[in-house]
Amino acid sequence: MENKNRLLLIDGSSIAFRAFFALYNQLDRFVAPNGLHTNAIFAFHTMLSSLMERIQPTHVLIAFDAGKTTFRTEMFSEYKGGRSKTPDEFREQLPFIKEMIEKLGIRHYELVNYEADDIIGTLDKMAEAPDVDFDVTIVTGDKDMIQLTDWNTRVEISKKGVAEFEEFTPEYLNEKMGLTPTQFIDLKALMGDSSDNYPGVTKVGEKTALKLLQEWETLDNLYANIDSLKASKMKENLVADKEMAYLSQKLATINTNAPIEIGLEDTRIQSKNISALSVFYDEMGFAQFKNKLLSDGGLSELTETTRDEIDFEVVTDGDSDFSVSKDDFFYLETLGENYHREKIVAFAWGNAEKIYVSKNLSVLTEMELPENTYDFKKNRVLLHHLGRELPVSRFDAMLAKYLISTTEDNKISTIARLFDAGQVALDEEIFGKGTKLAVPDDEVLFEHLARKIRVLVNAKSKMLAELEENEQLSLLTEMELPLAEVLAKMEITGISVSNDTLEEIGNENEEKLSLLTKEIYELAGEEFNINSPKQLGVILFEKLQLPAGKKTKTGYSTAVDVLEDLAPLSPVVAKILEYRQINKVQSTYVKGLIPQIAEDGKIHTRYVQDLTQTGRLSSVDPNLQNIPVRLEEGRKIRRAFVPSKGAVLLSSDYSQIELRVLAHISGDEHLIDAFNHGADIHTSTAMRVFGIERAEDVTPNDRRNAKAVNFGVVYGISDFGLARNLGITRKSAKNYIDTYFERYPGIKKYMEDIVREARDKGFVETMSHRRRKIPDINARNFNVRGFAERTAINSPIQGSAADILKIAMINLDKALTDSHSQAKLLLQVHDEIILDVPQEELDEIRKLVKKTMEDAIELAVPLKVDENAGKTWYEAK
Repeated sequence: MENKNRLLLIDGSSIAFRAFFALYNQLDRFVAPNGLHTNAIFAFHTMLSSLMERIQPTHVLIAFDAGKTTFRTEMFSEYKGGRSKTPDEFREQLPFIKEMIEKLGIRHYELVNYEADDIIGTLDKMAEAPDVDFDVTIVTGDKDMIQLTDWNTRVEISKKGVAEFEEFTPEYLNEKMGLTPTQFIDLKALMGDSSDNYPGVTKVGEKTALKLLQEWETLDNLYANIDSLKASKMKENLVADKEMAYLSQKLATINTNAPIEIGLEDTRIQSKNISALSVFYDEMGFAQFKNKLLSDGGLSELTETTRDEIDFEVVTDGDSDFSVSKDDFFYLETLGENYHREKIVAFAWGNAEKIYVSKNLSVLTEMELPENTYDFKKNRVLLHHLGRELPVSRFDAMLAKYLISTTEDNKISTIARLFDAGQVALDEEIFGKGTKLAVPDDEVLFEHLARKIRVLVNAKSKMLAELEENEQLSLLTEMELPLAEVLAKMEITGISVSNDTLEEIGNENEEKLSLLTKEIYELAGEEFNINSPKQLGVILFEKLQLPAGKKTKTGYSTAVDVLEDLAPLSPVVAKILEYRQINKVQSTYVKGLIPQIAEDGKIHTRYVQDLTQTGRLSSVDPNLQNIPVRLEEGRKIRRAFVPSKGAVLLSSDYSQIELRVLAHISGDEHLIDAFNHGADIHTSTAMRVFGIERAEDVTPNDRRNAKAVNFGVVYGISDFGLARNLGITRKSAKNYIDTYFERYPGIKKYMEDIVREARDKGFVETMSHRRRKIPDINARNFNVRGFAERTAINSPIQGSAADILKIAMINLDKALTDSHSQAKLLLQVHDEIILDVPQEELDEIRKLVKKTMEDAIELAVPLKVDENAGKTWYEAK
């Protein structure tokens, strides 16, 4: 057994579809940095990794359906005709699943006019040839494959998502159903298949079909003896539907002699493409997969084994002989990423002629500071901790790389590769990762920093030339670099957070959780672990007899969507949902924020300026942009965020900025007119799309639906996505979208024009020339192209809105400085800016903030800012 080849055959079409729905309820969470939904890709990868580890195959092939038309549709035009349209959110992921499979060193294959089943069946039969020695495992979600199980082939049918499988062998099939694999075909012939849309024999279900086969063994024998059956409605149906029964038999039979152009040797597993996989994981936002790839030995393959020599000089103290000028490049190294808590372990500076490295911080506090940097904001904060103020940089290589291309990370090793700027190791090779993170010996550390300086020096001219060619130089010098200074000041200032208030909220939550626990126990009639899905499933579906899906090896599903459907049926379910919500707030935000409070009583978040493809900022350590606002328990967390003594917090929030940008760049007269007349845009849309004549007749539900359509259009939502959000049919959702475009023709024209422009140029731009490359806009694959088109449509809208907010922050910081105000910018959360304002300055600063933000840029419609002040962030919002 151990010496045999092990062939794993996977029905890619079936498993990918199941992967999509396995994480369907987390569709909005699994989104790549470029906006691509990734739930199916993630779940498929997880399933594949598990199978590879469990089965340890020597050969693997993943088969996909080539299209809707096959030899079966030629036999029966209605074959698979009852299936609803495949969701765009799933179809756009399929090409990337295939790309991932290739990078994993695994072969995938499809054959025109045939299904994945036929490819698998043909290879399975090849593996039974006398001159080969294979054990075969087939993995699918389609029970038709059970007919292939035999002495060397087992078939695993996915039962729950892609995590649980039922294994069929001839013995198990006989034990479970009393059938042989060949009889399984006849079973389908008699009972039909609703999934594949062939009927079989009228009113013959599985139980009746099994009974007939146990008595007559085969379809042929049944019909050969049809006259011996006693008169009944079933006999009439069998006689009347004989032709359909035999057609169904043909449709159910897997072709094991398909004209495939690959053999068993083509399925042998190849080596992973470590470099390509690493980039792919970055593009998908799969950090855990990348970390495992590197920890499993992939790091050494990503690292260059031979490097050229590099000269540099080590500076030990201030008396050393060294030079420095403003034109040099300057780099500070820390061990971890959170520079608010990390210390400088070494630094380097230099030019094409000379490079210096040092660990002596006294040198750093006294030397002239160069004006070319990498990650100015990080340097600005670190030097502030040493009592030095770093003036705004003339050039930041990290931000320059980010503007040139957002499809890869902006690490110096990436810059080296993209701009052919020299050899440098990955940081992970030098410092390790995770628990193994450590500062290396000086010799290794200094050489690494020297190489980084050389890369930065060599890449600068090439990066500047590309920025100039892209008309993006001003975007760097007038937007991103000044913004980096503003963000550094905000991070240094931090925001005061009351530990006492967090503990008070925590105590309130504990009391609520305790009360809810008692109520849940009373309603359930016994005590159990509410946080255990297994125990909860037993209570809900066995003791309380609530409707549930079929029980699996791991128990019943108690996911949020399942509980929400059950809530109207039992009061205990509503209590459990409330318990979960409060428990999430308690663990993630109350207990999670307390350790983040620094010695000065403040939280100093880090703004990531070079991550998103649209230009939006993100926040980490902690993520203050993610504090929940929909639930009151989540909003209460903002009570802990307080101003400085004698001040208040002022929140200024752009109202519907993306829709206003859409009105401007589309030039749609109806949208522009609504904004210019101060109409409620969602009410206005409801009237136009739903044919409502008077604003007072628009119901809250009408407005809610119109709002979903308005924002859905901005994000290129599909009928599937809109239907899911609104809880309506896809047909109704499609009608909403179609009517929207009829009533707002300027928006439709904008979308067509921007897609055409993307096809011509290969990229789209914001109003400030922030560029996003759309490499797949001319892809031959419909799904890849469709996602690229949606990206082309929404990127200029989202990106322009992000640029406007950045302009407003820069202008606001300058206005506060020029007015000698004591007010300070503290936070930026999506479209909201939070300031700390002395009470006596509040009236004046409110006017200044409102005017500055609304005058940030001139659009065809007015920008509108809503502002509120309070003694806490909760009151100000």
